[in-house]
Amino acid sequence: MDETEFWDLVDSARDAAEGDAEDQADLLVEALMQLDPERVVDFARHFEARYNRAYLWDLWGAAAVLLNGASDDAFDYFRCWLIGQGREVFEGAVHDPDQLAELLEDFDDEVDGDGEDLGFAADEAYEQLTGAETPDLGLPNPPPEPSGTPLDLEDEAALAERFPRLWERFGG
Repeated sequence: MDETEFWDLVDSARDAAEGDAEDQADLLVEALMQLDPERVVDFARHFEARYNRAYLWDLWGAAAVLLNGASDDAFDYFRCWLIGQGREVFEGAVHDPDQLAELLEDFDDEVDGDGEDLGFAADEAYEQLTGAETPDLGLPNPPPEPSGTPLDLEDEAALAERFPRLWERFGG
């Protein structure tokens, strides 16, 4: 599976789910179950590589602005949700998290930002197809700490300074 096919699967499921992350995960499982198991593993590899790539202090800070705080688990689920938003939003956010102010049409912290189920879609599809757990993806272990300059996620002034557009639109 190449990167284009990965993003096409993500986008198709998101569009069909009308932005609902749980429905998107269910639809993604259904789509993945139409593939052979090796392609499901390829999808999992693409997903996990992007999930690890998004392990950035600045992205965690942006999640804290959007979610009014972001624990370790909340940031994990946010990264899954971010992948679920598609290539343009994901790449833009990884490159410059403050761009989320322009990339997101709207954001409701009660329903958006939590894509936990998306993170398990490939595993679920693989298990249903084969009866076995997803094999090792052969990716390097993620770093123990996010990349970039650490940030006090509870310091509103620091968040507002680091993410001015995001803070103006979604913060406080």
